[in-house]
Amino acid sequence: MVDLGAKLSVVMPAYNEEKLIYESLMKTISIVSSFVEDFEIVVVNDGSKDNTLKEIKRAAKEDSRIRPVSYGKNRGKGNAIMAGVMQSDGEYIAFLDADLELNPMQLEGYLEKMLRDNKDVVIGCKFHKDSKLKYPFKRKVISMGYYLMLLVLFHLNVKDTQTGIKVFKASAIKPVGHLIRTAGFAYDIELLVAVHRRGAKIAQMPVEVVFVREKNANRIGLKDAWHVFLDTWKIFYRVYFLHYYDEKR
Repeated sequence: MVDLGAKLSVVMPAYNEEKLIYESLMKTISIVSSFVEDFEIVVVNDGSKDNTLKEIKRAAKEDSRIRPVSYGKNRGKGNAIMAGVMQSDGEYIAFLDADLELNPMQLEGYLEKMLRDNKDVVIGCKFHKDSKLKYPFKRKVISMGYYLMLLVLFHLNVKDTQTGIKVFKASAIKPVGHLIRTAGFAYDIELLVAVHRRGAKIAQMPVEVVFVREKNANRIGLKDAWHVFLDTWKIFYRVYFLHYYDEKR
């Protein structure tokens, strides 16, 4: 068991996940309860058009530690995550994707790292030397180029912002939650930039990915990548021209 001495909130966004979400929630409950005593799962239905909300409610009836959050219109993963964060009760807040391609058991090591090294944020990194996954060479090149871009623009020494598993101290993430304006896939970047600007100490950990979707399924296309690029420059403008994320004195 990880001796947190406080509550853990696991935020899980879900959009059109009727086939996976019930089993994902039950599995997450089983796994997280093996290493944390006090926790909740804040699962956010991001305007799903299928029976995702119905399946979430079915799971919540079986275990009161599952807290549903829902709204009718799809607002993007970033908005879903931050809606869950702002309604969570824990002093530690973790992110997990609904498909559980990143096993919740990995959170145990992330929390231990946070406590041992006094970090404010611990994130998963596909490019960590101990990560276990097959990553296409082309995507490695693109990701490395983007890492260099973030390093130059924001002095953010984080090699992988997009991996879905992350842990934050609530004291680091909640003060900036209302500042996050990016709804899509670049929300990770904006969030990490925001906490970094306020002095948060960020650590990276390896990940092990088990693919559960169809072999050729890809949720991030060229259009999404272009929007991430544009959103990054919007974040740059907010950082250096508006000083938007800086703590007001």
